[in-house]
Amino acid sequence: MKIDFISNDDLTRIGHLQPLGWSDIISEFNFYISSKFCYPIKVTENNKIVGIGCSIIFGNSGWLAHIIVDENFRGKGIGATIVQNLLDIIKSQGVKTNLLIATAMGLPLYQNFGFRIVTDYIFMQRTSAADQQQVSPNIIAYKDEFRNEILRMDKKVCGEDRSLLIEEQLVNSFIFSNNGKISGFYVPTLKEGPIIATDVESGIELMRFKYFNKGKAVLPSNNQAGINFLKNFGFEITNTVGVRMILGDDIEWIPENIFSRIGGNFG
Repeated sequence: MKIDFISNDDLTRIGHLQPLGWSDIISEFNFYISSKFCYPIKVTENNKIVGIGCSIIFGNSGWLAHIIVDENFRGKGIGATIVQNLLDIIKSQGVKTNLLIATAMGLPLYQNFGFRIVTDYIFMQRTSAADQQQVSPNIIAYKDEFRNEILRMDKKVCGEDRSLLIEEQLVNSFIFSNNGKISGFYVPTLKEGPIIATDVESGIELMRFKYFNKGKAVLPSNNQAGINFLKNFGFEITNTVGVRMILGDDIEWIPENIFSRIGGNFG
């Protein structure tokens, strides 16, 4: 068994690891390879890639993502080897907080490493069409003058410095502005399309704007206002399980202000 970093040449060799229902892993690992804050690794046996994963570092926090083991090689400790190596990468950067979102299958593995449950993510799916779209006049297109305030808001709500991930996509974002004060933002081109807001009104209006023609939604279970809105907007809760877990130092975050996550790899 050999462990190394993934290169561009490996992208054509990982397609067989694609889990059912996940976003395209080749696209995700291409993003990891090209991002200086991401550290994707592979496990090979007899020149075959049998496991992959990635460490993602946001300043004071690190995420473990896309930990996948070939179903024909499970039960051999490969998953645990990947987790340990990803944790070692994060530790080598002086980061003491490790985060991930676990599936039901992966939950026992992470608990063995000492990860503790923080909260659940609720997965919802549209079951009936929305009425005619209504867009609040407070929702406006991004301007460069909003950049610093958006990054400060994201850091305050999420407790992490995710600026390297989100700032390149801000040019495509929408802002909720009330009397000149920014109270929420939505970035449609960043993975699942995060919505962060400092109050319920702003978050709900941005959700109304986003989900008029969207079929799926994911947000923390702590955001009951957002969940209730989606229930009244044609969505139902599914049986999909997503568990946010942490190892090491806690971080201060405000999950009720997250009205849509970025993705399973970034929270």
